Amino acid sequence: MLRMFLAVTAMALATWTGTTTTAEATATPTPTPSATPTPACPPALPITANMTGATTTSLTISYFIFFRPPCGYDPPMTVSLFTSREDAQQWRAAVAEGVSGPERNGAVTIDRLTPDTEYWYRFTDVDGRRDPYVIASARTASPTSCRATATIDTHWGGGFVATVTVRNTGTLPLDRWRVSWRWSGDERIQAAWGGVAETAGADATVRNASYNGTLALDGATTFGLLVSTSAVPDGLTLTCAR
Repeated sequence: MLRMFLAVTAMALATWTGTTTTAEATATPTPTPSATPTPACPPALPITANMTGATTTSLTISYFIFFRPPCGYDPPMTVSLFTSREDAQQWRAAVAEGVSGPERNGAVTIDRLTPDTEYWYRFTDVDGRRDPYVIASARTASPTSCRATATIDTHWGGGFVATVTVRNTGTLPLDRWRVSWRWSGDERIQAAWGGVAETAGADATVRNASYNGTLALDGATTFGLLVSTSAVPDGLTLTCAR
């Protein structure tokens, strides 16, 4: 009798132990790690920029940041300058840098540059992230530059006479100059003095004569135009260059 009781007890204990082990395994499942969601960024550039100022030795780059991280940037922004597009694309051999203020809509001025030189610029944010989109160029001003202004001296129903003043506004003497513009109507140059006129359709150019191409600092010279037209313009918008 005692032997039978012990056998039944042993079987009951074995069954109870197995059931408990299975229950414990079921009650503590292995956790499955959840995936981090990827933010949906708007289909637009996070930053835009353009050159808004240039001197012979400096460039001013203005920017506007549209989005904050992770889709955009936080200022201050670093503007890096490169001397070729290839160097800019590879972020290689930057020749100058400038850092903006805390504004999301601001500007960076970088100086100690070479006159009349093209630079390519790119942006890096406060955390060192390089913007992959904006790669643009800007050029410093030439030390030899000029300004041209026109005065209509007299006019009549079929034309007018104008005097154009050319002035050296650069930091070096000029050894030649050319003034160009585009006519707004049917204007045609009938005669020019103090310069050599060239026309191509609505585009007109007057280059210096052999005796007035050299201009000292702040020096000036003039040339004249006799123009035929059916409607005398209010004025001329001129571009002067070396």
